[in-house]
Amino acid sequence: MAGRKGREGKEVLESVYSVLALVFILVACVELCDAATVVDVYRLIQYDLAGVPYGSRLASLNHHAGSFPFAPGADLSRTVFVIHFRDLNVTSIQEYITQGQPLGGLLLLLPQKFSPANSEDIEEGGQIHGKDLREILTQLEQLLVHVNIPYPVYFAFEDDKIDAVLADIKKNDAIGQPATATTGGYKFVVSTPEPKKLASATITNIQGWLPGLKADGDSNQLPTIAIVASYDTFGAAAALSVGSDSNGSGVVALLEIARLFSRLYSNPKTRGRYNLLFGLTSGGPYNYNGTLKWLRSFDQRLRESIDYAICLNSIGSWDNDLWIHVSKPPENAYVKQVFEGFSDVAEELGVKVGLKHKKINISNPRVAWEHEQFSRVRITAATLSELSVAPELLESFGGLHDRRHFVNGTAVLRSVKLVAESLARHIYGHQGKNIQIFKDGSNLAVSPSYINSWLDLLSRTPRVAPFLSKNDPFILALKKELEDHTVEVNVQHEVLDGMFTFYDSTSAKLNIYQVASVTFDLLLLLVLGSYLILLFCFLVITTRGLDDLIGLFRRPPSRKVKTA
Repeated sequence: MAGRKGREGKEVLESVYSVLALVFILVACVELCDAATVVDVYRLIQYDLAGVPYGSRLASLNHHAGSFPFAPGADLSRTVFVIHFRDLNVTSIQEYITQGQPLGGLLLLLPQKFSPANSEDIEEGGQIHGKDLREILTQLEQLLVHVNIPYPVYFAFEDDKIDAVLADIKKNDAIGQPATATTGGYKFVVSTPEPKKLASATITNIQGWLPGLKADGDSNQLPTIAIVASYDTFGAAAALSVGSDSNGSGVVALLEIARLFSRLYSNPKTRGRYNLLFGLTSGGPYNYNGTLKWLRSFDQRLRESIDYAICLNSIGSWDNDLWIHVSKPPENAYVKQVFEGFSDVAEELGVKVGLKHKKINISNPRVAWEHEQFSRVRITAATLSELSVAPELLESFGGLHDRRHFVNGTAVLRSVKLVAESLARHIYGHQGKNIQIFKDGSNLAVSPSYINSWLDLLSRTPRVAPFLSKNDPFILALKKELEDHTVEVNVQHEVLDGMFTFYDSTSAKLNIYQVASVTFDLLLLLVLGSYLILLFCFLVITTRGLDDLIGLFRRPPSRKVKTA
């Protein structure tokens, strides 16, 4: 009898434990259910410049979501604000950030057409409420990369799911029910370790060489012309900085020029009396730090042989005129020769080319143009660019706005023709003559398919130098391409200037949960508790009887200790 009652009691306890376990699981799931959606997000870059912190300083998120505009006077320290690009007001965001008010986080939604995986045209010419989207994103980027933001800032691309979430958030905010622990709503969660400093940022230069042909009996060293383009980028989001124009267009032009001249130089009859040096340099956004280290690796003999260098930078816009930027005075014989050669070809192509002279200050560490690094070591150089004014430090180097949609393959082809024909006339002594060496339809014609295929690749490839390893597939692809068209290809790995420090954690997964309010939580707990009590009573009555159930709530009789 005692054994049967023991087994019955054990069964009751096991049932109770099972119910309790079920309740605990349900309670744990009250606040968070399955994620409503999962979104790829890209963190605002984090870096230090000479020890001063900039960018977003945090990465993890676990807060409720709110919509723009911000509620005045509200405590937003535990709110992630979602701002759609259509609602972007850079002035309002700037005021909020500069005031230093606490915020749980910021999520900026970009047009899907600005995704590196998308190559369609921007609708309505890129206009949003009468404003140029590129201009808005440029202003936003310049703001975000030059301030210290003590909370997570992420970018994401709009889609149907996240647009639906944002619509719900706006609807709740409009009726005065913003998402909180009390009211419920949406919760944004990014589970990622806090950012760590990159041990050492590496920059990689790639050099290719096409040797010229000496005349019989000539023992003198041949002169050299250098064609240079910086390939790395910088922007508000390292994982999105593809730089289609800056400086993807310059890199593509260099590769096509190398391909064209490799055909000319493969035949001894058409090989010129000039060596051609091709340089794909890194560290462009950081005062062209890689170019400086590359030049320092030259021996004296090579440095003295360089006739001049032409640097290619942002040449993919059809609407803009082209400019030749120089550091030496326009009256300099070499500068005049280069400019006149380019001007003659430009006139034949229907292109306007102007000359911009900016004297460099050796004591100023700021290097605005790549050719200035050549000028500092007394090598004549110029930069060909659609930009009439030098960009500021860490600006206009392939940010959010610099996408494939705004780069015209025909404009790059035009720039390639301009440079290639100008170089060829200089090399073969045809200055001032209307002779087309790279004529359309010939074996030496510029290839639109080659240009567009490389533009497409570069427009899908983020290239922020500190996040590119020495053996990054993109760097290996550039090296292989130069090897196909030049000889003696060399790769140089250097450490980026110590004044720049970068942090990891550039992208993550954002989990968006729809959570219930505290009132709902309490009501659900009350229902579960009532169900548990009823179930417990039912189990005891059916297994042990009503008397045993009542006995559970009786006070046990006191036991008296007998004294001897």
